[in-house]
Parts: sequence; structure tokens; C-alpha cells
Amino acid sequence: MEAVAIAPSADPGFLQRHGATIEYILIPGAALAGALVVFGIFVALFGKNPLDLYFYMYQGAFGTWFSWQNTLTRAAPLILTALCTALPAQLGMVIIGGEGALLIGALSATSIALTMPSAPPLAVQCAMAAAGMIGGGLWIMLSGGLRQYRGVNETISSLLLVYIGLAILNHLVEGAMRDPASLNKPSTREIGAANMIGSIPGTDVHWGLVFGLIAALASYVLIYHTTFGFAARVAGGNIRAAKIVGLSVGKLIMTVCFLAGASAGLAGMVEVAAVQGRTNANLAAGYGFTGILVAFLSRQNPLAIIPVAILLGGIGASGGLLQRRLGLPDASVQVLQGIIFVFVLASDAVYGRIGFLKGKS
Repeated sequence: MEAVAIAPSADPGFLQRHGATIEYILIPGAALAGALVVFGIFVALFGKNPLDLYFYMYQGAFGTWFSWQNTLTRAAPLILTALCTALPAQLGMVIIGGEGALLIGALSATSIALTMPSAPPLAVQCAMAAAGMIGGGLWIMLSGGLRQYRGVNETISSLLLVYIGLAILNHLVEGAMRDPASLNKPSTREIGAANMIGSIPGTDVHWGLVFGLIAALASYVLIYHTTFGFAARVAGGNIRAAKIVGLSVGKLIMTVCFLAGASAGLAGMVEVAAVQGRTNANLAAGYGFTGILVAFLSRQNPLAIIPVAILLGGIGASGGLLQRRLGLPDASVQVLQGIIFVFVLASDAVYGRIGFLKGKS
């Protein structure tokens, strides 16, 4: 007998098996498309052609090799800061303090580099990475500790810690750590050209992108292919059941929060060692807040964070071209990001309610 091929759309079993996966791609994609349409209408109200808008956004993000390099450079810190939100989400926690962990990580990395003026560059770079990760990890772990032991909402505490971290950075940069030669913009002393991590050979994209890819892959393996990750997801699904079966929920929360903060702290180290060369207020560029959007748009999946971070990095990279060609403010892309965030949050109510993806007629 010859086998009869059945189209996936006509196979209820296929939809029942893969409906959730299709939802995770279809719904965020629809939310992103809807946000682009609304943004196009918003731009049209100012007398600009929405089609020109979409064209220049593509050109600025992916149209040339230079655009691609700019996009990938911006994507590197977004991957790391998105993990700061995605990892605690496995435990049912909403951490939005990646920006603060990035700043503390940058400050820690710079501090350790300035204490090693005569050390070999590789030793300085490794020390900076370790210091940045420890600083950022402890910063977010503080929010986890407040949640676990004092009952403080982690969303509020992590957000407030962003502004505390920024205040600490400004205090030190404008005070004890200030370079006397930095007159117009207070900064620390430079870490030294030899201690910069440089770019991937043949490109202008720094090694932070590789760090981000490795961190995302390692996070995926940790969450979905280890007993620790399984325990974290069990606790995130039902914390009372996790306690009944003997899981140490407090230890899980503290460990995951440390790993999340370490990821954002590494992003801060990369921004210092690959871009700025010193610590100053330029580090507060909003990567931590955009990382929240990346995490939500990717449904907290570490692997999905990679393409979403590249997409959002491209949107950010296109801001300059939109300003030059259409006369739009460079901050217009932040308006788009805000619209995307609203659509992503609204689309959350749609999951599990699309009948045909369940194999229903």
C-alpha cells in the first residue's frame, strides 16, 4: 500500500503536538507586526511615508555589512541583559533590574582593572570579567534575597536597585574614582588600550557577542537539560509543591538570581572593555531595559533570545538613519520599542486560546 501524505494543517495530532511551539512563534510575530503597523500610522501623522520608514529601518539594521556589524554590536549586551530577566522567570520571578546589574558590573570591572596597572592583559581581562559577574550577580541576588526572606516584591526592588546603582556609579565617577583629566564628562581613568578585548577577526563586532552567545547556550542547557533547571521550573510552576517534595526553594532563588545578575554584570564589563574603555554615565544607555523587552518577546527562552536580541539591536541601530533620511528624532525607535512592549504584554492573554492550534475544528 502506498502511504497517503497528510498536510500538517489537516492533521489534528500534529497541531496537538506542536501547537504550543507554533504559538510561541506566531503570537510574538503577530505582536511585532502589529506594533510596526501602529508605529507606521504614528509616523504617517507627521507626514512621513510608512513604507519609507520600514525601508530605512531595514537598511539601517540589515541593509549593508556595516549595518549588520552595528546591529550585532548592539545585540551583544541585549542578549546578556535579557538573560537577567529570562532566568529568574523560570522561577516565576519578574526581575527588571538588568540595567542596575550592568552598571554595577561595569563599575566593578573598572575598579579591578585600575588596581592591576602592570598585570598581563589576559589576567586583567579575566579579572574584569570575574569582577563584573560577581558584582552584577550580588546586585540581583540582593533582590532575590529580599523576595525570599523579607517578602519584598522582586519587580519593585530590582527596579529601585537600578536607580541606586546609577546613583552609586555617579557618586564614584564624579568623586573618588574621577579622572582629573575628564573635564566635560566625569569619567574614571582609562583601563588601558592593552586591556581592551578587541573585535572578532575580520569584523568590527567585539567579542561580547561571543560571550552573549555562549551565555545563552549555557543557560538553555542549564534550564532544560539539567536537574537544577528542572527543579527551578518545578518551583516556578508551583512553589508549594516544590517545597513539599523537598526542593530548597530559597537556594534556587538565590542561585538563579546570582546567575541572572552575573549575565548582566558581564554585559557591563563588555561595555567597558570593548566600547567605552572607562566608566562614565554613557553606560546607562538603556540596554538593561531593552533586555526586558527581548526576554518577554522571546517568551523567556534563552535560545530565542538570540534572534530577538539581533532584531531589537537592529531596530536600535536604525535610529540614526531614520533621523538623517526622514527627520525623525533618534529616540523614535524607543517609541517603537514601547509600542512593541505593549503589544507583547497584551498578546499574553491569547496563549492557549487559539482553537485550531489545539487540533480543534
